[in-house]
Amino acid sequence: MSKLSDIRREYTLGGLHRDELPEDPMVLFSKWMEQARDSEQLSDPTAMSVATVDADGQPFQRIVLLKRFDTNGFVFFTNLESRKSQHIAVNSKVSLLFPWHSLERQVAITGEAQSLSTAEVMKYFITRPKESQIAAWVSKQSSKISARQALESKYAEMKAKFSKGEVPLPKFWGGYVVKPTSIEFWQGGERRLHDRFIYSKEQGNWDIDRLAP
Repeated sequence: MSKLSDIRREYTLGGLHRDELPEDPMVLFSKWMEQARDSEQLSDPTAMSVATVDADGQPFQRIVLLKRFDTNGFVFFTNLESRKSQHIAVNSKVSLLFPWHSLERQVAITGEAQSLSTAEVMKYFITRPKESQIAAWVSKQSSKISARQALESKYAEMKAKFSKGEVPLPKFWGGYVVKPTSIEFWQGGERRLHDRFIYSKEQGNWDIDRLAP
């Protein structure tokens, strides 16, 4: 078996050039997301790492699914009592990362997370499968539990409770829009000479700079 330090490969799928970049990074992100969704090599193209920092300055990361993006930012939903939500309540600055390894691409985003309105959360919640709606009631996210059976029992209880009619929106369930202050596009390159461009928001406008790999 080879050593971890010996594992390497060349990145040869493509490059990224300044004259190809639109002035609005969301245009390029939309293009890359469409290509990621069309790719048969990515099973979860909307999966992103969400990094937050607690009150002691300790960073945490977890994978969350992007549910919408537009000119306002990037939207995800979560339990409002979760660890990530507790962090955001103290420090709303977060980082997102889309690791599209098979496409030799990454998109790294910094920005500020802002709570969505109840109306926006409800609009999404009612589109979820009923099993997922029930699951939202079951887990006190990030809290310690004795065993998986505790979750299974709670799920059975909630399933019976909401067997008839619609599942109501839990008060502790919501979402955030991450309003970007920077968006970096990374395209793998040969000989580790990767292409990196960062869009930085300055007074409402986007500046574009190339970064060394």
